[in-house]
Amino acid sequence: MPLFYQQNINETTRLAVWEINEDESFFDLSVPLQRHITHPHKRLQHLAGRYLLPFLFPDFPTHEIEVADTRKPFLRNEQYHFSISHCSKYAAAIVSSTKRVGIDVELITPRLEKIKKKFLHPDELRFVNSQLESRQLNILSVLWSAKEAMYKWYGAGEVDFSEMLKTFPFQLNNEGLIDASFIKFDFQQKLTLHYKLMEELTLVWVASDII
Repeated sequence: MPLFYQQNINETTRLAVWEINEDESFFDLSVPLQRHITHPHKRLQHLAGRYLLPFLFPDFPTHEIEVADTRKPFLRNEQYHFSISHCSKYAAAIVSSTKRVGIDVELITPRLEKIKKKFLHPDELRFVNSQLESRQLNILSVLWSAKEAMYKWYGAGEVDFSEMLKTFPFQLNNEGLIDASFIKFDFQQKLTLHYKLMEELTLVWVASDII
């Protein structure tokens, strides 16, 4: 079984990362394809992400998933809150019966150097540039995933990554916490993000109610 990583955060919140080594027929038996996806690999990623939901909570009603105008999947009765991410041959999901959640998994790639000014606030750029050059790419990857996870946690779209999703300096380790703040107009909320570096991957997740 290609389970790459799993964490039971507490009794009501769980996450997992799946390394996709199967073909579509493996997932077709248990996961409905709820929208038309023409690209074979994207279709496989979609199926793997949905497969993880009942893998984490066996009573998860995958057939009841709807998709909002912002492209955020959700359950209308909010029996579970969930978030899905995928990149390359990996899919990740987090599910909670009590908290709003967001997750992101990414390959660590030098392309982030080219776009860092688009998603980082000037304070965050100064933090990155103050670090040893050998650590900067990993920090950029963590920050990109952190902002993606915050964006999915919010779920309502129309977010400026550099101005509305703020992170604060942190000590880079193999795993740890990042203090952050979501700011949109008159709404502001502090968040704690959890990150983990695994081989070629960055994983970041958040679980928190909107206050």
